Amino acid sequence: MSVTVLTALLVLALAVGLFIFRAIPALQSFLRYRGERLVVCPETHKTEAVDVDTREAVIGSFLSEPTVHLNRCSRWPERQNCGQECLGQVEADPERCLVWNIVSKWYENKSCALCHKPFAPLHHLDHAPALLGPDHKTVEWKDVPPQQLPEVFATHWPICWNCHIVENFRRLHPELIVERDFETQRSK
Repeated sequence: MSVTVLTALLVLALAVGLFIFRAIPALQSFLRYRGERLVVCPETHKTEAVDVDTREAVIGSFLSEPTVHLNRCSRWPERQNCGQECLGQVEADPERCLVWNIVSKWYENKSCALCHKPFAPLHHLDHAPALLGPDHKTVEWKDVPPQQLPEVFATHWPICWNCHIVENFRRLHPELIVERDFETQRSK
């Protein structure tokens, strides 16, 4: 093997190693900042939903210049030029303000308000659990604007997907519902 080929292979191996060395922090940055988050706006002291610009964070981590900026906020476009001080909450504990984690924790150790079946840990691919409002209407938690979730959690009850579907059908098509007394049925 010639010296030129050996040198080329060595340079290629170093380049691949450097790429992998830089790709690991970029991947960690992606995992850290992906997803919608809830923060308390320093200006209004209200809960707002934000998205971190993960693309910029990943590129910054890859280039050793970590930069974190918002990509979206529920107060935008009106307040788009704010100082983004809320990013301190995301950087301090990115897992705690992730919407998915907040919702999962709320449903943890709860049972359906209608059928009393306990909730299993939430998974992204499962049917989303729902909420039963004081008006007895149901809504999936995913259909609630994220910044309103803390307020909704205080006034609604958790219900499972099956009960959500049944209650929706009952509300939309009451003429198709037949109520039967099962105790009377058994005694016959």
